[in-house]
This record gives sequence, C-alpha cells and structure tokens, in this order.
Amino acid sequence: MEFVIRGWRTQITEERVNEGQVAEVALRKVVVAAVIENPFTGSYVQDLSAAVEWSASFGTQIGVMAAAALGEPVQAYGKGGVAGVNGAQEHVVAFITTPFGNALREAVGGGKAWISSTSVVGAGGTPLTLPLAHKDALYVRNNYDAVTLFPGDAPRPDEVVVAVAVANRGRLNSRLGGLVADDVLGEDGLV
Repeated sequence: MEFVIRGWRTQITEERVNEGQVAEVALRKVVVAAVIENPFTGSYVQDLSAAVEWSASFGTQIGVMAAAALGEPVQAYGKGGVAGVNGAQEHVVAFITTPFGNALREAVGGGKAWISSTSVVGAGGTPLTLPLAHKDALYVRNNYDAVTLFPGDAPRPDEVVVAVAVANRGRLNSRLGGLVADDVLGEDGLV
C-alpha cells in the first residue's frame, strides 16, 4: 500500500514575555505536520497494519524535521492527528502508534517518556491542539503544555493530518513546584 504525502505544514511559535516577565530563555514550540492521502476511506477496513508499518520510517522523517526546525535540544514532545470527514479516528491512530513513537524518540535525540497524543475527525482547517510533556520524565510538571496547529485547507475529506510537536523548555513563569527538568533522572520515563 502506498501512502502519498500531499504536503507539509511547519509552525513555529516563540514566547519571550509572559505576565510582564521577560524570559531568560524563550519558549520555542514547533509543530511539523504531514497531509497524507488516506487509503482507508470509502469502506470499513479491518487491517490497518500497513499504516503502522509505514509509520516507523515516517516517524524518523517527521521527527528529524521537527528537531531541525526547533534548532536546539528537544525537551518536550507530543503527537496527534486529524482524519478528514470521510475517514475515522482509528486511521489517524494507526499512523502514530509505537513504531512511529519509537522512531520519533530516536529522531529527536532520545526520550524515555510516553508520548502524549490526541486524535480526532474533522473538516479541513480543524485546529489540532497537541499535548506536550517532558521527553524523559512525565512528572516534570512545568512541561505540561500544548500547542495548536492551524493546518490551512487540510485535511480534505480523504486525507489525514499527522503532526508532531516539540519544545525547548517548559511553560514560561511556571511556579507550581514538582520535579524540574534539571533534576530528571531519565531512567524510567517518569522521573
């Protein structure tokens, strides 16, 4: 089965001032998304394994692109997607399972933590809010964040948008305590 990428979306945001406080290090968030023709639309398809298998090499490609666009070490990541209205949520999920996640981890410089994700069905232009969490330790509270992708005309009814998000640090002005990035052990994906 062939998976055709119609196009790419790259979105970069940078926050320097929050609540009147100037950050020593700006918060950079990058989203890279691929708009993929969905070969599963039209009727129920029981076996989605072709997308799962393809997703490993795709995870490497999109992860490398996201890390390069960030331009500095990745501290947090997330993933997700939108299936066009002729598709199903399960179609998006097939592209972002474990083979994709493992390839993404390696492409962004490693990662021990589970990758937060989201998936929905929507019309073209449906915004997608991607969760972010620390890549090595889920308990780093100041990395609990999100970034919203605005995908333009995608997905068309017979497409899926698959996206990854990366960030260089946690929220600006975080002050609710808990584990901080400098204290991460990075052994079990939790602390």
